[in-house]
Amino acid sequence: MVRVSLRYQFRQPFRVPAAAAFAWATDFRPTDAAIFGDRRTRSVRRLAPDTVVMTDTTFPDGRRVRIDRLVRVFPEARAWTNTHLSGPYRYSQFWYRIVPDGPRRSHLEFHGLQLTDRPRALTPAELRRESEAVRRSDAATWRQKLGPALERALAAPRP
Repeated sequence: MVRVSLRYQFRQPFRVPAAAAFAWATDFRPTDAAIFGDRRTRSVRRLAPDTVVMTDTTFPDGRRVRIDRLVRVFPEARAWTNTHLSGPYRYSQFWYRIVPDGPRRSHLEFHGLQLTDRPRALTPAELRRESEAVRRSDAATWRQKLGPALERALAAPRP
């Protein structure tokens, strides 16, 4: 087996202020698992005000997969990192940053480094294709699930 590094990035616009988007995105809770719409559980353990360990358990193809992630939050930059400690993409790391686009709009800048095992080394063209496939998948998750959930939550009247 050969470990390959898939690098990719994307942007996701939001119709909400940057500070609110950042606060929502970094308010990690076990109930966040429901946003994904699949069979998934999440636990969140705070190690420090700026550091959490999230454990997701998913069931792709009926088999149980546990993923532990170390998340570091950088409020001054409206950014956070997500490093996989276990699971199929162990040691992969993802960088997120919320950028203001005026008083009522913002966007997510996402950079991914997904490490994955393959039976052989990939050609540059294969690396590009696989990176693009992962980029499309992660961008779709933000476009179809996380972004709309963020905008719905922030549009709801406050209790």
